[in-house]
Amino acid sequence: MNSLDDWLRAAKRDRVAGATQRSAVPLSAELRAAAVDLASNDYLGLAVDPRLKAAAVAAIEEYGCSARASPVVVGTLPVHRALEAGLCILTGRQSALVFSSGYLANLGALTALSGPGSLVLSDAHVHASLIDAARLSRARVQVFRHSDLAELENRLRQRSEVRAVVVVESVYSVLGDAAPLAELSQLCQAYDATLLVDEAHGLGVTGLGRGSVAAAGLAAARHVVSTVTLSKSLGAQGGAVLASAQIRDHLLNQARSFIFDTALAPAAAAAAAEACRIILAEPERVQQLFQVASALAAAAGVPQSAGAVQSLPVASAEQAQILAERLRAAAVLVGCFRPPSVPDGISRLRFTARATVQPEAAAAAAAMAARWARQEGAA
Repeated sequence: MNSLDDWLRAAKRDRVAGATQRSAVPLSAELRAAAVDLASNDYLGLAVDPRLKAAAVAAIEEYGCSARASPVVVGTLPVHRALEAGLCILTGRQSALVFSSGYLANLGALTALSGPGSLVLSDAHVHASLIDAARLSRARVQVFRHSDLAELENRLRQRSEVRAVVVVESVYSVLGDAAPLAELSQLCQAYDATLLVDEAHGLGVTGLGRGSVAAAGLAAARHVVSTVTLSKSLGAQGGAVLASAQIRDHLLNQARSFIFDTALAPAAAAAAAEACRIILAEPERVQQLFQVASALAAAAGVPQSAGAVQSLPVASAEQAQILAERLRAAAVLVGCFRPPSVPDGISRLRFTARATVQPEAAAAAAAMAARWARQEGAA
C-alpha cells in the first residue's frame, strides 16, 4: 500500500459518507426506450432527429470520423465554416469560432481575453468551466454575489486594472434563473469592461431559440462575448465563441484550448449546423419546450424558471440520491445535483424540460417526485 492508495481510499470514504459519490452507468436499452427522460440536456429533441443524423453521416462520408489536426494546421474544414455561419445567422452575432467542447470554449475565451494585469469578476453561480478558466487566466479574480449588480458596480469602480472581464451565465444551470443582461451590459460599457456570457442554457431556448444575448438586443454589442455548447439544444457536440471578428481573430491566435486541440469532429459540426437551421425554421419546438417546463414546475410546486431546467430542493445529498434512484426504478430519469455541483450548497432534483416529452407525462413524473419528497420529509 502506498500513500496514493491511502489518499484515494480516504477520499472515496468521504464521498460515500457525504452521499456525493458519483457513477457513470450506461442506461439499458429497455430503460432508455421506456423512461420519461427529464435528465438529459437534449432540450429540443434534436439529438435523434433524422436530419441531424443524415448530416452527420454525410460529413463522415466526405471528411472521415476526425478532423485529424489542430484547426490552425489542417484541421479546419468547410463544415466548420458552415457551422460558424449557421451560428451567426441563428444568434445575430458577427463572428463565431468553433471549439471541440463548450468547456474548452469557456477556457479559451476567458484565458485569452484576460491574463496577468487584468481583473476577472465572476458571478458566484457560474459553471465549473468558467471557474477553472478564471483560475487558469492568471488574472486577479473576484467573485461577486449572484446577480448582485450593486456589488459588481462597486468592484468595477474600485478596480486598479485597465482591463476587466465580467463573467455570467444567461440562464443558470442549477436554479434556472436568468441574468440581468441589459443591466450587466450597461455596467460593463460604463466601466469599460468586457461581458462574457455563457449561453449554454440559453441558446435554442430563450429569445425564440436565438439565445438571451439576442433577446436582450446585445447581438451587435462589441463588448459582449457569448460562449455556447452544441451538446444541449443543438443535439450535437462541441462549443463556440460568438463575438466580433476582431475578437475571433484574437482567440484564433491566443486561445490555447483552440490552438492545441484537434478540431471538432466533422459529424458533430455538420449535425450542429443542421440544428441551427431547424431551430430557425421550427420555432414551435421552443414553444413545446416551455409548455413542458410550465407543466413540470406546476406539478413539482416550484416557481417556473427562465429556461428548461426546473429544480426541486431536497433536504440533503443523501435524500437527493435516494429519490433519484427510486425515480429511475419507476422509469423516470432526473438529474441529481449535490455538492459541489450546486452553488448554494442545496441538493436538488433537477427536471429538464424537453420538447419531445408529453407535458402530461412530465407533470405526472414531477408530481410523483414531489410527493415522494414530501413523504420523506425532504422537500
